Amino acid sequence: MNTSKKIILVPTDFSEQSKIALQHAIDIAKKTGGEVHLLHVMEESGILDNLFSSDDNDQKDQELWEKLTMLTNEFDPNSKNVTTTLLAKGKTEEEIVKVSELIGANLIVMGTSGTETFAKRFVGSNAFKVIRESRIPVITLRGVPKRVNYETIVLPLDLTKETREKVSKAINLARKFDAEIKVVSILLNDDEDVKIRLKTLLNQVTSFIADAGIKCTSDFKIAENEELGEEVVKFATEVNADLIMIMTQQETNFKERFIGSAAQEIINNAAIPVCSVIPTVKKDLTVFHPY
Repeated sequence: MNTSKKIILVPTDFSEQSKIALQHAIDIAKKTGGEVHLLHVMEESGILDNLFSSDDNDQKDQELWEKLTMLTNEFDPNSKNVTTTLLAKGKTEEEIVKVSELIGANLIVMGTSGTETFAKRFVGSNAFKVIRESRIPVITLRGVPKRVNYETIVLPLDLTKETREKVSKAINLARKFDAEIKVVSILLNDDEDVKIRLKTLLNQVTSFIADAGIKCTSDFKIAENEELGEEVVKFATEVNADLIMIMTQQETNFKERFIGSAAQEIINNAAIPVCSVIPTVKKDLTVFHPY
């Protein structure tokens, strides 16, 4: 495997939305010098699989390989960006995560709506299982991106310990796409202490991003309602953003991780791509320190 290039994994079920995700991944690969690996997962149907002969299964596999080849030829005729096609069998979300680790992927890009079958696989709990279990960032697309480039990235900030890691990843992404970062903190109540801490953090982060040579603006908002995710999506729409970057895993104990309701709200309702980043920082970073 060529480890010098960034690897982007794209799961597909051949639906229109998965094709949109593939095109988006190709655009990212062109911009970053990465390569796309295209994956189709055959869902296991339990005892029914045993009713088919090996010849039937071989025929089914051959048809799927042909469909993957046709899809690659449609979107990347000269195979400059889609370098590998993959076929796996099992539970969709489990195989996506497993394959991403086996190939050393750096990013997963997948659609989150489309045909009924695709929606059932990726919009509901399965999508969140992929994001929750993945050790690498996952970009989800609910619609068609208005631009192929990330010119404006929205970065919501709170007082959680993962703040520094999220900021660093946003800076790296902004450098690759020559993007502007719009940092926003949204207060859901009138707690004066929280307001002061959020504003202090916002100023620290904004200064740190600007010192890194990235265009940056900041906003502090009082939510009109108690739905944080809705407020983030609304802000992204107002500033005509191309991407929202969020942290999606919070640790409840050493073994369990979950995706908060705000993250789910953003992923489900944002009309632009959402990049879900998985935190690895363990120290308390309530106060932002750049070093």
